[in-house]
Amino acid sequence: MFPVLYEINTRCWLAELTAQSGHPVSLGNVPDQQFNLWQKLGFTHIWLMGAWTTGPLARGEALSHPSLRQSYSEVLPGWTEVDVSGSPYAIADYTIAPLLGGEEGLKSFREKLHGYGLKLVLDFVPNHVGVDHPWVGRRPELFVQSPMQTPETFAQETSSGKVWLAHGKDPYFAAWTDTAQLDYRRAETQAAMIELLHSLAKRCDGVRCDMAMLVLSDVFARTWERFPLANQPPQAEFWQTAIRAIKSAQTGFLFLAEAYWGLEGHLLGLGFDYTYDKTLYDGLSARDAGGVYHHLVECRPELIEEGAHFLENHDEPRIASLLSPAEHAAAALVVLGLPGMRFLHEGQLSGAKRRVPVQLRRRLSEPPQPEIAAIYDRLLTTLPRTAVGSGKWELLRPSAAWPENPTAQNLVVVQWEANAPEFDLVVVNLAPHPSQCYVSLTVPGLESHEWLMKDLLGDALYERPGKTLKSRGLYLDLPAHGAQLFHLRPKP
Repeated sequence: MFPVLYEINTRCWLAELTAQSGHPVSLGNVPDQQFNLWQKLGFTHIWLMGAWTTGPLARGEALSHPSLRQSYSEVLPGWTEVDVSGSPYAIADYTIAPLLGGEEGLKSFREKLHGYGLKLVLDFVPNHVGVDHPWVGRRPELFVQSPMQTPETFAQETSSGKVWLAHGKDPYFAAWTDTAQLDYRRAETQAAMIELLHSLAKRCDGVRCDMAMLVLSDVFARTWERFPLANQPPQAEFWQTAIRAIKSAQTGFLFLAEAYWGLEGHLLGLGFDYTYDKTLYDGLSARDAGGVYHHLVECRPELIEEGAHFLENHDEPRIASLLSPAEHAAAALVVLGLPGMRFLHEGQLSGAKRRVPVQLRRRLSEPPQPEIAAIYDRLLTTLPRTAVGSGKWELLRPSAAWPENPTAQNLVVVQWEANAPEFDLVVVNLAPHPSQCYVSLTVPGLESHEWLMKDLLGDALYERPGKTLKSRGLYLDLPAHGAQLFHLRPKP
């Protein structure tokens, strides 16, 4: 079965539960109704984003940047410094802060998840640590160093004197001044991070690896070529060594890569279970129906199976702020109707429109949009009753309904089989106008039956002769942003 991942902003979520209940809520005493809801909606993994400890130096950076302060004012008018925790990706310690429940709270939360049949995912930030992390002062040899001050470095006093350490960075953007850059050209750095992963694997069931491509050997070498190392032998690919080590110790442990730049296949080859499908996201959020079609039909099936398909996360704008409800419904069925990891974000299911900076520990409540909430409730309660996400799948290639009709390239059609001879079809029109096509179904024995075709998300019911389906294919005519989930079964 392909997983359904639900990302939660841990700090804000617990603050809201505390406000709603009138007493402190931490990971150790989350109300049962939360677990019941996640189970009802078919989630398999809960990602507690931002649960690790941050420190005062990183928090100071979060308070000093004018652009960040402006973003806080835009989403949380009247905010005060108490509302700012610092970036959860400038980690001071891979332990749970006491305010969130501490390590015992995490243990209790995970045990309760398991009781409901769910698993726990936590953050792993391979590229850097926060400037507050104890390694910065105690183990400076683990970091990228410079013989002199540069715009990318900061001074650090150590037991052997002052050194200049580099801030973490993406090669295309300015350095993150609340972080210190780990040096993956060093064997001791790789060993330390693998040891850290072993510690994490004892406390959760999987990790979401932040900017995973940054520590690939070739990417890292290009990013830090201005800070060379002398007489340092080449190191093995970190991910291949690390993932093999963790999976040998904990079978079934999940690795999800945040990945871009066309490096998804490379990371999967090194052992990742899933990587972000940013190309699909870009097409859906930009209303590029043709781009989505070509991405999917030209993609190797295993890359679709190993993609994490999403409409939003903490780094992206809220999808309800970009798409109309009809567009949103169509895009949601694409994401949920494909094989691979189905990835949903807290607030997405109710149509939230404000993207909250990860540095904040509080957010304004947004009233649910009933139309959006109804879309997700229908999808998430209907899909588990079908083969979608658990059966044999095939992405069907629509063909033109008649000459000079190009609208077939607006359609996404996925066939799912589990309980033969019955099967399911996910059918989505991403265009703002009607689209038509024929699709050739590939289920065995198609011509041997008369078929009833019921839309599980609507009221439509059709009858189709199997011989016609076999010889001509299934004709589909969808309205603008049509999103249908058909169950086909032989007519009694």
